[in-house]
Amino acid sequence: MENLYAAIKSASEKGVALGHFNISEFAALRAIVQAARDINVPVIIGTSEGEAGFIGMKEASALIGAVRGDTGHQVYLNADHMRSIDKAKEAAEAGYNSVIFDSAASSFEENIKKTKRAVEEVKSINPDILVEGEIGYIGVSSELLDKVPEGAAISSEDMTTVEQAVQFVEETHVDLLAPAVGEIHGMMKNAKNPNLDIGRIRDIRKAVSTPLVLHGGSGISDEDMTSAIYAGISIVHINTEIRVAWRMGLEKGLAQDGDRIAPYKILSDPEGKFSDPEEEIYNVVLKRLKLFNRLI
Repeated sequence: MENLYAAIKSASEKGVALGHFNISEFAALRAIVQAARDINVPVIIGTSEGEAGFIGMKEASALIGAVRGDTGHQVYLNADHMRSIDKAKEAAEAGYNSVIFDSAASSFEENIKKTKRAVEEVKSINPDILVEGEIGYIGVSSELLDKVPEGAAISSEDMTTVEQAVQFVEETHVDLLAPAVGEIHGMMKNAKNPNLDIGRIRDIRKAVSTPLVLHGGSGISDEDMTSAIYAGISIVHINTEIRVAWRMGLEKGLAQDGDRIAPYKILSDPEGKFSDPEEEIYNVVLKRLKLFNRLI
């Protein structure tokens, strides 16, 4: 299996993007991997600090390793939004392919200082792991939102500038960069998510050689998503849409058979068929992967 950086480079050369989808349990993982296999594209599985705390970092790494062995598919594991260097180092020690060190809530200068140190310490454990840095606060929660997170950088004057991106990459030596370009973490309940600044993505991509990552992909329109990928986004993060699909599938299944109590019968099917949560997640992931890979 080619390494993650090679997979990202290959996607960029084709003008497509890798999909990054978060999991909290095995049912979601099955659905995501199956969707990626069905259209034969690589996929990145993410675990946030909370998700990794629930699953266990070593356990998540072992699980992804087993999936790779069973399927032979390109499945990569990312530690999503580690907000301490110790957590980032823990992910490197557990065998993750990449880690996001998130100090975006700090001042720009402090963010550079902390991220540079994180890169050095994580790479000292595993020189081959990819380290991603983030510029610009876009919220922290992959949930349904009543309003845009307070302080989120969605106005033009608050988004990542080309100059900031260049300085950040040069001083921190990150492998991947997530700029604030109008996105937010989470999905609005009763309104559209903010629009992306496609021109800004294009300008930043021209100025830095580091691949760009779009966080907060849930709720972004297909048109904005396609334009962002054409402009230079190499990886797109989706989490809230997965959580909503899981919840919808669970409620659907229990409504049809409220007497089911065995977790494995609720979250999977002993005959190998998709459960309701898996089917809902599969449909979301398949649609997004097709969009990212220009298959629709």
